[in-house]
Amino acid sequence: MLNPFQAIFHTNMLKPQGHYHHSNSTQSLLTRQHHKAFVNGDGGTYGGDSGGTAAFLSLKNLSSPIKHKNNFHATCSSLQIKAIATDKSSCATRTTKVKAVISVQVTMGGLISSIGLTKGLDDIQDLLGKSILMELVAAEVDHKTGLPKDTIQHYAHWSGLDMKDVRYVAEFEVPEDFGEIGAVLIENEHHKEMYIETIDLEGFSNGTITFHPNSWVHSKFDNPEKRIFFTNKSYLPSQTPSGLKALREKDLASLRGEDVPDGPRKKHDRVYDYDVYNDLGDPDKKPGFARPVLGTKDLPYPRRCKTGCDRTKSDPLSESRCNGVYVPRDEAFSELKHFTFSAKTLYSVMHAVVPSIKTSFIDKEMGFPHFTSIDSLFHSGFHLPELQSKGFLGEALPRLLKGIGDSKINILQFENPESINRDKFFWLKDEELCRQTLAGLHPCSIELVKEWPLKSKLDPEVYGPPESSITNEIVERVIGGSISVEQALQQKKLFIIDYHDMTLPYVNKVRGIEDMRTTLYGSRLLMYLTPSGTLRPIAIELVRPPGNGKPQWKQAFTPCWDSTGGWLWKLAKVHFLAHDTCFHQVYSHWVRTHCCTEPYIIASNRQLSAMHPIYRLLHPHFRYTMEINALARESLINCGGIIESCFSPGKYSIEMSSAAYGHLWRFDQEALPADLIRRGMAEADPYSPLGLKLAIEDYPFANDGLVLWDAIKDWVTDYVNHYYPEQNLITSDEELQAWWTEIRTVGHQDKKDEPWWPVLNTPQDLIRILTTMIWVCSGQHAAVNFGQYDFGGYVPGRSTIARVKMPCEDPSEEQWENFKRKPESVLLETFPSQLQASQIMSVLDVLSNHSPDEEYIGEKMEPSFEANLKIKAAYEIFAGRLKVLEGIIDGRNADTRLKNRHGVGIPPYQLLKPFSKPGVTGMGVPNSISI
Repeated sequence: MLNPFQAIFHTNMLKPQGHYHHSNSTQSLLTRQHHKAFVNGDGGTYGGDSGGTAAFLSLKNLSSPIKHKNNFHATCSSLQIKAIATDKSSCATRTTKVKAVISVQVTMGGLISSIGLTKGLDDIQDLLGKSILMELVAAEVDHKTGLPKDTIQHYAHWSGLDMKDVRYVAEFEVPEDFGEIGAVLIENEHHKEMYIETIDLEGFSNGTITFHPNSWVHSKFDNPEKRIFFTNKSYLPSQTPSGLKALREKDLASLRGEDVPDGPRKKHDRVYDYDVYNDLGDPDKKPGFARPVLGTKDLPYPRRCKTGCDRTKSDPLSESRCNGVYVPRDEAFSELKHFTFSAKTLYSVMHAVVPSIKTSFIDKEMGFPHFTSIDSLFHSGFHLPELQSKGFLGEALPRLLKGIGDSKINILQFENPESINRDKFFWLKDEELCRQTLAGLHPCSIELVKEWPLKSKLDPEVYGPPESSITNEIVERVIGGSISVEQALQQKKLFIIDYHDMTLPYVNKVRGIEDMRTTLYGSRLLMYLTPSGTLRPIAIELVRPPGNGKPQWKQAFTPCWDSTGGWLWKLAKVHFLAHDTCFHQVYSHWVRTHCCTEPYIIASNRQLSAMHPIYRLLHPHFRYTMEINALARESLINCGGIIESCFSPGKYSIEMSSAAYGHLWRFDQEALPADLIRRGMAEADPYSPLGLKLAIEDYPFANDGLVLWDAIKDWVTDYVNHYYPEQNLITSDEELQAWWTEIRTVGHQDKKDEPWWPVLNTPQDLIRILTTMIWVCSGQHAAVNFGQYDFGGYVPGRSTIARVKMPCEDPSEEQWENFKRKPESVLLETFPSQLQASQIMSVLDVLSNHSPDEEYIGEKMEPSFEANLKIKAAYEIFAGRLKVLEGIIDGRNADTRLKNRHGVGIPPYQLLKPFSKPGVTGMGVPNSISI
């Protein structure tokens, strides 16, 4: 009878097998005239020539699962009985004793979390030596039969414990003709899952074989399917060893969930599938919490991981909230004891600190009465009600929570952002407003002005006259008359950040929100490049479309020397920065990095085997992203979440991100060089060191980013060319082609028919695709994430919301007089409320934080890289180049000629320095989007 492993490989081939459970084998064992000794999995012997009792004893031991499959192996018997004869004249197979050491990591709860009935049952399993059932799989099939060789299996027993790992040990007799080990199968006999870090096979003549599962293994009582782990050798599908082909297919089928019934996913599931963003609302809670489905023709969006939760009762298109947001089990590592995961800290802020902040304010809309009240958030903080799990929170959030002695009093007190440490009045300076467009939190939105006059592309019948109020006269007056607009355009000296057409369709909607004090405009900022290489602002335009019986309103605000004009300019900057901060958060940060990467992760797990070289290249750059995205859907971008509560567009914030994705996102332009060229910030130049000439020579984000991009591209080139030396290997790789097709047509389904998608026919095509993905997960995300607290932690410097309209927009006489009498009060009223500011500052602090066990790009070599000498050498070169980049950035920051990154009161631009210490440092490029 075929064992299950053989059945997977060749279901239509039935050949008699000599296993203990086969009736013919059993009969032959009972009737043999000579009872040779049998060796069990521990190397002991039973039987011999001592008669029938010994024969039955042999059968008893053979029927134990420990002795299953090839622990008894010989080629002598015509009935294929697996045995090792002690008679030297017999045809014996020589064996090697192999010791397997399985390292299982202690989970966060340790022993306490396991107390109960299942804990006792698992202890019994450990005492019986039946903790983990392990099978060794040969890489090649039996060349005589064409079938997979029988696996060798044995139970692993508990061996020891230290602060980090529990060790389990099994011993095997591996026949000499078994060949190379290609995989191991694991069955967890406990009632709880376990996290297996490594498996070492010791005793082979060529050294120890180490597997690196780094994976949660479910209990067999939750899922009887055995887990499959391959060696560190990478294989294209066509090069898969014959004995592993069936397992390669089976593992992928499991990850696709082909045999998993519909319904809510369970915690131990490993299923990767797609769904639309229909879980951001909660219409069953109240009608006002209904949100549109994102991922449709009208509201395009990338796809997320399917959770299988039930639909809501009040809206059949929306998905209800399950108990916790599902991610495939190996995407969630927050329960490991040694793993101080940033997502766990963010979860603590969202589920403990933020609710506590809300209860601290009686008036949710109360603003800051004066600037010293903003400063008090840093100097003295404020009391919070008693927190649950204060001990853990105090350890996880020492920057935020300060205790008073041993009392239960909690103080929420913020650390000074680096920006106000260096210059408390940075936010008042026009030059800093412009400098940050090149070297701040959001350096990827600035564009060269290519068309003049500025003009909206929206329907004038709906939104009013399209012409901008920023005229030639205004531009030339602010510049000083030294150059005409035409000359400035020819010399590429005019730059813009333009949100006009993106925000204008939402202005009347946002202003109609009843339960939130906020406002919105269509907006744009025009800047001029000075001879010194720095930017200065020319004008900010704010536009209100027609609506509610009122005509279109628009006005261009400029730096002024008179009091009234100066205050209006200050307020215009607050409004524009609120729009820029929102666009940064919901599009440049959330959509372009977090959201668009999730389909890459899903497709990689569904279509690329764990032994595929491209899967192994990408895997370090995908770690923890799906978990942090799930947490964002649960607490950040959901209805009533931080984004909706604290940003100007309110409940329309994420819907706006859909509009931005639909109008702006193109995979081919997510590559840094292509993005710079699209925005007019660079042009191709074969004579420049990195092939591009920048429109602004001192553009810190671009200069540092291009060095990082080039290092990534060269590393990917070496890697791809090693595994794909010929073009036909790309086109014939069915896993790779299915992966790219699924990303385009399913993961980004709403853009599947766009002509700009790259083809995948050559190694060069693959290099461009992979370099783009790795850049987005590493450099692009680091540039827009880890400066959030330093640049946005001080409310006046980068407000997330403008709560009241400009005082010059259709003012009543009383409103204008109030503005004239005390303009500071209008400015403070425009800023976020105290509640909003405290919430957003808490979240930005955590989002900007590096975990103590952060994995930085180029720092840790993957086991599969190390297993291949050529790949190892290429990675070492890559890692060395990143260390050189550290020195390059330090040198640039010390260069007094580079005024956009060096000067009095200016934080050095370090966001793309590859490495960092833990904490809020304003530097460090992690491998993946882990926070």
